[in-house]
Amino acid sequence: MAKMDTIMLYVGHWNTLWEGSGAMTIESGDNGVSDHPGSRHAVELEALYSTSRVLVSDMSQRQMLEEVLDILDRDLNMKRGTIMLLSPDGTELVFDLAHNVSRSRGRAVRYRRGEGIVGRVLQSNQPAVVPRISREPMFLNRLRRRRKAGDEEMSFICVPISIANEAVGTLSADRPYDKSANLDEDVRVLSIVASAIAGNVKSRRDSAAARQALEDENIRLQHELEDRFRPENIIGNSGVMREVYNAIHQVASGDTTVLIRGESGTGKELVAHALHYSSLRAKGPFMKVNCAALSENLLESELFGHEKGAFTGAIQTRKGRIEESEGGTLFLDEIGDFSPAVQVKLLRVLQEREFERVGSNETRKANVRIVCATNRDIEKLVESEQFRQDVYYRINVFPIFLPPLRERKDDILLLADYFVEAYSRSMGKQVRRISTPAINMMVAYHWPGNVRELENCIERAVLLSNEGVIHGHHLPPTLQTADASGTGGTGSMQDRVDLFERDIIVDALKRTYGNMAASARDLSVTPRILRYKAKALAIDPSRYRRKR
Repeated sequence: MAKMDTIMLYVGHWNTLWEGSGAMTIESGDNGVSDHPGSRHAVELEALYSTSRVLVSDMSQRQMLEEVLDILDRDLNMKRGTIMLLSPDGTELVFDLAHNVSRSRGRAVRYRRGEGIVGRVLQSNQPAVVPRISREPMFLNRLRRRRKAGDEEMSFICVPISIANEAVGTLSADRPYDKSANLDEDVRVLSIVASAIAGNVKSRRDSAAARQALEDENIRLQHELEDRFRPENIIGNSGVMREVYNAIHQVASGDTTVLIRGESGTGKELVAHALHYSSLRAKGPFMKVNCAALSENLLESELFGHEKGAFTGAIQTRKGRIEESEGGTLFLDEIGDFSPAVQVKLLRVLQEREFERVGSNETRKANVRIVCATNRDIEKLVESEQFRQDVYYRINVFPIFLPPLRERKDDILLLADYFVEAYSRSMGKQVRRISTPAINMMVAYHWPGNVRELENCIERAVLLSNEGVIHGHHLPPTLQTADASGTGGTGSMQDRVDLFERDIIVDALKRTYGNMAASARDLSVTPRILRYKAKALAIDPSRYRRKR
């Protein structure tokens, strides 16, 4: 190390605080510490005793360290005490505390390993002394509290703060320069104080680690709770599906009527199951009625039940689905196909939670939660008077919109892998993966039949595959022919890349509600590049902004 005449690195450890202690008296000089060895040792003992009392007090950690630095200044004439600690990544020292210096002022002060006197103490894990600061060019003075014109000459002492023989910080202080002073004693005292501070630092680290462990456990438990209300057969991590999961979580615990909307094959029944099994009614029955599959008379009997002899063929009394759903959930699929007569009777159930069986005048109570679903444009049905407006407002309390598969292309591979595993197991085959060309074909396709169509395609592909890999020729012809699929999948390579990039950017904009800066961070690109790409691909971010 350069400048060995002015920097003294202390190798080894202080096994004793001092030797030959005899009768000691306290005799203060002008600087508060007598030059007499006995009296100096007594002052040091008194200061260390005061320090120990501070460190076991009930003060906050910052107050304790501030008080320790005050004791060094007041009792031992060690000025400008400073504590630096290792950054979380272990690459440099960062400011923690300094005597009479605000944290905002010291926040920018940093030392890399081996940089300046302080950095070398961290690197070597050994104390260092600079007898005269003004003559040492390696002294960096980053807090700018020294080297002013007319300043008193100072000595600088720096010792490591070590935990398990590893330096995790430094403790430094100044002493008014005195060429006859024995700075070894100052190193000894600061080393003892640094050892006590190390215990404090370790306590802080342990507390931070425990707090982080609790936060990690909390996040893990939150994820487990999310998985509980998300059925295993609802697959998807895209932004639009996360919105669906959040909506399920918000409404599941109550009895609010829910209207699930989406195209055929998007999984509306799965959402209804999720709502039921995440609610307080999970132990009750879950009943489903497909309203489009029944005539008006049969649907009325199916819902409300009938008395014996109520109509031709009613040979015995029968409970309806509403009664069978007592204490549970009734799922009315394709409610847009209800006839006006049945809609009137359903309105009474929705409003009053009352109904009557067909052929009976006895009013019965309905303790049931109603979840509806439709793939039709129900607002147009209301405008054309095919669906009653009052019923629409009763069922549309909390709508959940399920996106079509073409709007959640990030989920296609997840869904495909899930179906491959399921059908491989049921067919007794060992299908390991889907080839890249087959994946590209699935991503390019527009999936008018949504998840149901994808499931059927994968079932066919698993059936045809005999070599453990699903290839493009195993998929249906509609996915292999651009003209039939309407996707232009046989375009140039640049066309396909543009299509893929456009889907990625649009999905990111949907997740961030049209925020270009947030989308750029999500995609790990600069906002300038993202704006250029969006313009080149004719993407309008304003389309995805949240409406207020």
